[in-house]
Amino acid sequence: MATAEKSGEIAINMSETKASTKGKAPLLNSSKAFAVVEPPNRGAKRGIAIGDFFLRLCALGAALGAAISMGTADQLLPFTTQFLQFEAQYDDFDAFRYFVISLAMVTGYLLLSLPFSIVCIIRPLATAPRLFLVIFDSIMGGVTIAAGSAAAAIVYVAHTGNPNTNWLPICQQYGDYCQSASGAVIGSLIAGAVLFFIVILSAFALKRS
Repeated sequence: MATAEKSGEIAINMSETKASTKGKAPLLNSSKAFAVVEPPNRGAKRGIAIGDFFLRLCALGAALGAAISMGTADQLLPFTTQFLQFEAQYDDFDAFRYFVISLAMVTGYLLLSLPFSIVCIIRPLATAPRLFLVIFDSIMGGVTIAAGSAAAAIVYVAHTGNPNTNWLPICQQYGDYCQSASGAVIGSLIAGAVLFFIVILSAFALKRS
C-alpha cells in the first residue's frame, strides 16, 4: 500500500492483495470430496440377492420335507398273517426311490448354495457367483420337476387305478402311505417352482449389470 500527499489531499493507492491466496488451491468441502457415488442399480441388486436368499431357504425346506415324507412312507395293513404281510414302502417303486435320491441331492445343493447367496448380498455387483447359481439352479430345478412328475404318475395310479390293465387303486387300503407320497410330490413341485423363480430373479439381476 502506498500513500501520496498533494495539496492537502491524501491519496491512498491500494495494491491487490492476492498474495495470501496466490499458489493455493481452493478448499473443497471434505464431505463432497470424499463422497462415494454408488451405481444406481446397486440397491436393486442387493434387494434381489436378499430375496434370493429367503426363497432359497423356502426351496430348501420344501425339498427336505418332500424327501423325508417320501422316505418315511411306510404302512403295514392290520390283517397281516404269520406267513403273509401286506406292507407298502417307498422303495417298492423305482420312481419313488429315484424321487428320494433326487430330492436328497437337491437338498444338499441348496444347503451348499447358501454361502454363494450370501456373497451376492455382500457384493451385489459380483457376476461370477450369481452366474454359478443360475446354471446349477436351472439343473436342480429340472431334476426336482422330473422327480416330482415321475412320482406323481405313480401316486395318480395308486389313487385311481387303471381299469385297462386291471390295476386296482391301493390308496383305499394304504391311506397313510398314499397321503405321505402325495405330500412329498406336492412339496417337490413347490421346490421346483421356487427354484425356477429364483433363476428368473438371478437372470434379471444379471441383465441389469
